[in-house]
Amino acid sequence: MGNVDRHLVSLTAPASFAAEQYQGLRLAIERIARTRDARIIAISSPAAGDGKSVTAVNLAGALARGSADRVLIVDADLRRPAVARLFGLDGDRPGLAGALQGPEGAAPDVVIADPPTLAVLPAGTPRGGISDILRSPRLEALFRALRREYAYIVVDTPPLLPVFDSTLIAKLVDGVLLVVAANQTPRKLVGEALNMLDPAKVLGIVFNRDERPLFGYYNSYARYYRGYFTDPSRVASQI
Repeated sequence: MGNVDRHLVSLTAPASFAAEQYQGLRLAIERIARTRDARIIAISSPAAGDGKSVTAVNLAGALARGSADRVLIVDADLRRPAVARLFGLDGDRPGLAGALQGPEGAAPDVVIADPPTLAVLPAGTPRGGISDILRSPRLEALFRALRREYAYIVVDTPPLLPVFDSTLIAKLVDGVLLVVAANQTPRKLVGEALNMLDPAKVLGIVFNRDERPLFGYYNSYARYYRGYFTDPSRVASQI
């Protein structure tokens, strides 16, 4: 494992206020999983730059932390992959593309991360059209196989509006979380993105970088937080 990006607070600063926000998201996912079999969860956004990849990895890290359950983060954004870079991994690994385009039945090239219950499947380097790769029945078969090995699988997918990749992937997962950049993503784009998804698959919306109310509350009651977090200066800015 290389140098993990500092924004992955679930891994680099698990005792921070920022990481605690992802623990809240973890609790929400675990609550949903108890009422429906939602264990393969896609993370998308209306447009680029909303913070979906950072949210996906932090959620996976939160699900794995302090748990015996095995968790996998899959980078299914084959056009603009980010997971390998965030983990400081070699981008030349076969990854998801290799598992879908390599020899039939080849095991996916996963990397064990920290904590040891977290595994990473990077995007790899695709050959040919991305839509053709994602339409392959091998992707559905791979998800079925991974479901048997991991308690939770978090799938980082492309933004919904620029390309149709996420719409294809959404058919194969149990649910979708939509990441929206607070005070940035136009409401019209949020509506258009939701219209592209099966309403039964939408688990919720994550408001990313919603700093103003959180900072205001934190600053007003800083003395109450100080005893709970080892680094109270690292207030959540990714969720």
